[in-house]
Amino acid sequence: MKPSTSKDERFWDKLAVKYAATPVADEAAYQQKLEMTREYFTPESRVFEFGCGTGSTAIAHAPHVKHIVASDISGEMIAIAEQKAIAAEAHNVLFVRADLAELEDRQNEYDVVMGHSILHLLPDPQAAMARVYRMLKPGGVFISSTACLEEMGFWKLLLPVAKALGKAPHVNVFSREGLISDMTEKGFELVHQWQPKKGAAVFLVARKPKA
Repeated sequence: MKPSTSKDERFWDKLAVKYAATPVADEAAYQQKLEMTREYFTPESRVFEFGCGTGSTAIAHAPHVKHIVASDISGEMIAIAEQKAIAAEAHNVLFVRADLAELEDRQNEYDVVMGHSILHLLPDPQAAMARVYRMLKPGGVFISSTACLEEMGFWKLLLPVAKALGKAPHVNVFSREGLISDMTEKGFELVHQWQPKKGAAVFLVARKPKA
């Protein structure tokens, strides 16, 4: 695991319990994203999620698909996710502690890959997009929700200071246009985009073309 990833792992391990107890900031927008995501599921869908945190999204989708593998670099996050899955009887969800790069051998395997609130936190988001592309079956979709901090001038200025003080992880500053451009450069076709309000995370659905 790269040093920067290891540092971020420790950051999220320390935050896990507080993160799990914190309500979703915009519940209505979150529920809308769940509904839009399910439009791309079938009962036979095989789904992968990276940056799954404490597993809420994977568990919410479990009744609608055949199987979900959900990963996160934080062992503490994964431990909480596993307990939540047991409580919810979500037997078709497998949580794994892993960096996306460690799962690169899973090519053409998934119908849907999800990455919510994670691309802006990765050391190399473009490499992650390329890995997701390879993991998807032809015709599969990458569904993501990403904070585009280029639209949030205050946070853009504050983040370097917060990171230097150990109060923030690595963060990439995206614009919505730049994020979409990065995805299309990796071969994806944009299917849908949605932003509930200015400054909110951008929800994107991008398809890997059929062979």
